[in-house]
Amino acid sequence: MEIKDLLSQTDKLPNIPEVVRELIQALNDPNANYDDISQKVSKDQTLSLKILRLVNSAHFGLSRKVASIDEAVVMLGMAKLKTLVIASGFANSAADVEGIDLPLFWCDSFQVAELARWIAEMTEGEVDADLAFTAGIIHNIGQLLLHMAQPNRAMAIKTIITTTDTQRPKAEYDRLGFTTADAGHALLEWWKFPEALALAVKYQNNPADLQQDPQLSAVLKLACLINCESKTGDAIEDIIQRFPNDIATIAGIRANAAEYLAEALEVKSALDSLAA
Repeated sequence: MEIKDLLSQTDKLPNIPEVVRELIQALNDPNANYDDISQKVSKDQTLSLKILRLVNSAHFGLSRKVASIDEAVVMLGMAKLKTLVIASGFANSAADVEGIDLPLFWCDSFQVAELARWIAEMTEGEVDADLAFTAGIIHNIGQLLLHMAQPNRAMAIKTIITTTDTQRPKAEYDRLGFTTADAGHALLEWWKFPEALALAVKYQNNPADLQQDPQLSAVLKLACLINCESKTGDAIEDIIQRFPNDIATIAGIRANAAEYLAEALEVKSALDSLAA
């Protein structure tokens, strides 16, 4: 099997709103017209209603009710709105995918995204926080693609992982000849997303193998690891002991893990309602 076999099934690809694609493509563009993008968000009723419902939730604690996307921009700023639009757009990209609990899948992705943004802010400008957040949301898009296009193969791999000690990348490669990180990379290229995002997804399990600009992929790997560690219930001393300081160095983090890991383990996403 080849990755192109997944991408050829266009009717089974995640359905991302065009405005979300435009927004992601504009992340690296300092001259992007965000006013135009916010107007397009306003015209997407499903997207705008979901965003406004979250903006008006207790989490944001705004002094008055926000009734429009334009008001949301004024109250929250475009930076915050960008993350909400991207998160909401992806959370609505698929329905009833065999073998995946979608609310759980997206809540986990949002948590990785929030951690990736938090870690990126520790790199003192080496990694863009918006790019890191988006990378976190889409880091498992290849897995979603596989379940949508080849559910039987996806379920077979899931069985191998849950019944043996085989790690996901090896199980995928043995069964498919590629990993879902590779598939995610191909899908993001097909969507014409920024190359930095596509490469971060491809090398999320092995950022040291990326010869040029591996920082974003290293941030993504750390976010995934910390997300997993937060679920173990292990003592912070044990987690620090096995923390990959070499990956943190690649990411551009100069602090010692003991100085920030406890705080990182407490980072929580506020976007879970978008996955419902």
